[in-house]
Amino acid sequence: MFVAPDPGRLRLRTSARAVIGVAAAVALAELCGLSLTASITGGLAALLALFTVTDATVRRQAVTTALLPAAGFPVLALATALHGVTPLRDAAFVLVVFCGVYARRWGPRGHALGIFAFMNFFITQFLHALPAQLPELYAAVGLALSAAAAVRFLLWPIERRTPPPAAPAPLPGSGLARHTTRQALQATVACAVALAVGQVLSEDRWYWAVGTAWWIFVNTASRGETLVRGFRRVLGTVVGVAAGVLIAIPLDGAPLPTALLVAACVFGIFYTAAVSYSWMILAVTLMAGLLYGLLGVLDPGLLVLRLEETAVGAVCAALAVVLVLPVTTHATNDAWIQRALHCVHAATAQATARLAGSPTADPAPHAAELETLLARVRMALAPLVHPLSPFRARKARAGQVIALLDDCAREVRGLVTVAADPDAGHDARLAAACWRVEAAVQALTAGERELEGPAAAGAPAPPAATTEPALAHLQGLERALTELATPLGSDLKAPFVISA
Repeated sequence: MFVAPDPGRLRLRTSARAVIGVAAAVALAELCGLSLTASITGGLAALLALFTVTDATVRRQAVTTALLPAAGFPVLALATALHGVTPLRDAAFVLVVFCGVYARRWGPRGHALGIFAFMNFFITQFLHALPAQLPELYAAVGLALSAAAAVRFLLWPIERRTPPPAAPAPLPGSGLARHTTRQALQATVACAVALAVGQVLSEDRWYWAVGTAWWIFVNTASRGETLVRGFRRVLGTVVGVAAGVLIAIPLDGAPLPTALLVAACVFGIFYTAAVSYSWMILAVTLMAGLLYGLLGVLDPGLLVLRLEETAVGAVCAALAVVLVLPVTTHATNDAWIQRALHCVHAATAQATARLAGSPTADPAPHAAELETLLARVRMALAPLVHPLSPFRARKARAGQVIALLDDCAREVRGLVTVAADPDAGHDARLAAACWRVEAAVQALTAGERELEGPAAAGAPAPPAATTEPALAHLQGLERALTELATPLGSDLKAPFVISA
């Protein structure tokens, strides 16, 4: 949480860029004389555009950004038109939930468009927008998306110099077993129940329960992942509500300090999203409190209600993921760990080829992909290493796997750095060390217990006196992979084994 790597300071740069993009969107809305409601809508639209558009290429990112109005504007019109017709509004919201989750089957673009559609309905409820405000809401969202695109693609085009890693392909399946189909049904059930229970608590702020249930299902694949994410969301909300009582309420909507703190929250959302879901939700909750202060409706009771609605949404998500087409945590562990191990090998092979003089070899994309895959591995194993987990043997083994994979990632990052040095020379021993890494990965992913030939566990290692950085990283990588055989191959009361 506090020492998470940030290769190339990518998280730092994208977070700073997000602050600029959101600030530009709000400034444009204000300069055009739009209302406070429209300005807040524009700021949130810019935040979503910068946060959810994660296509693998800049061109695809630009296309997805251009398509956001096609997903958001019809939903915005529908939500405002049904504002006073409760039964139809609720039915429409549940339909948007299903379509928004189902759209994830079309990859990062479907994922972004689905989130943007859902959040346009949500924002309308948050701001109590009416049909008469629709033209200026359209204007604010259009200005915001233009500002976000200008900052992202022209002013600070980070992805042009550092291409984003491709999002890991979802786990396979078909029919009801397909991840997006199953999750769409789970999220729809969870949000429908959360909507009903949330309205019992509050006829005006029920949407927080629906929003909680929705976001808990984002980027999760198993029952355990979803339960842990629900816990972390409640934890982040509790701390965020406390921060709102100490910070947002005393400010009472004062424009300048509120704007500065909202900017800090935007930075926090982007900077912590890949590291700690609880910290991100803390920033989201505090930002919501600050926005309520700007709207003049903030009080301690409202923050307590926010917490209650969050708890309702988390419980509904937990029940849905347990009762509706559940997928166990162990069913996802094997696939993500295998993908990470194969990525380790790909990065190693490319780095070794680069050191050997190949002009086309490039390990950097594989190293970036490894960071993404390790995030998925941590998410898959999170239920096993959670402090409240009663299974000590599984918890110890899962923690060991995460630690050793982190060691692999650290050695890969070091190897990539060395390979990028134009003065780095080639040592004949690098090829042999890379071959041993490949053999170790094959042994782990094939479920073997011993290696044959020169890559066997007892085979002589390269001379220990060699201190060349590349060889040192390869030796560290081989050591971590060898040690992984113990937690992945042991059988301690749980199906936690890499299978063939």
